[in-house]
Amino acid sequence: MKRSEINGYIREFREALNGISFRLPPFCDLKAEDWRKLGHEYDEIRERMLGWDITDFGSGDFLKTGLQLVTIRNGKLGDPDSKTYAEKIMLVRKGQVTPLHFHWNKMEDIINRGGARLAVQVWMADENEGLSDRPVPVTTDGITRQVAPGTVLYLAPGESITMQRYLYHSFWGEGGDVVVGEVSMVNDDTTDNRFYEKQPRFAEIEEDEPAEVLLCNEYPPAE
Repeated sequence: MKRSEINGYIREFREALNGISFRLPPFCDLKAEDWRKLGHEYDEIRERMLGWDITDFGSGDFLKTGLQLVTIRNGKLGDPDSKTYAEKIMLVRKGQVTPLHFHWNKMEDIINRGGARLAVQVWMADENEGLSDRPVPVTTDGITRQVAPGTVLYLAPGESITMQRYLYHSFWGEGGDVVVGEVSMVNDDTTDNRFYEKQPRFAEIEEDEPAEVLLCNEYPPAE
């Protein structure tokens, strides 16, 4: 992805969040150059990868396969003294697919916070981490039922779905863009994503202009 595209998508993301009166924490406004001067008091943001995250999953076509999100709070996997929870806010574009994946450690709720419907396709993983042909137990807003493997569920604004461990899921905006929330256990995007088709979690970036803000995987260490 080009840095100019990332800068533009972040500006559009801010506008979408402003449209639903969702306010981001102050660290989301830190400029790229600010991070070179910040000390160890900001290490929780660095280590837990809080902040902006724009990825095309290596697809080279962000609007077809991609996701933009902000990690607002997070613990540290394996650290008993850290937070045990995480929260994200996302913008899922019309027809823009987040690739099929599950998590080994994390359970999460995916919530439609506003906009169009969110389409979510689900399978359970089998013993070899392939796609199982058995029914899929799903919970939407406290109601549990079973659906056929590969079922696409549609969440209207305010509705949510619980993603248990080993539940393969893919999602996209149906009929328009969707602001999506995520409330979960501790999130670790470097070790806890099992994509059905092998692909990188973070984008490779072509630096065609300066970064306006840094992405969550770009923070320099404190001096």
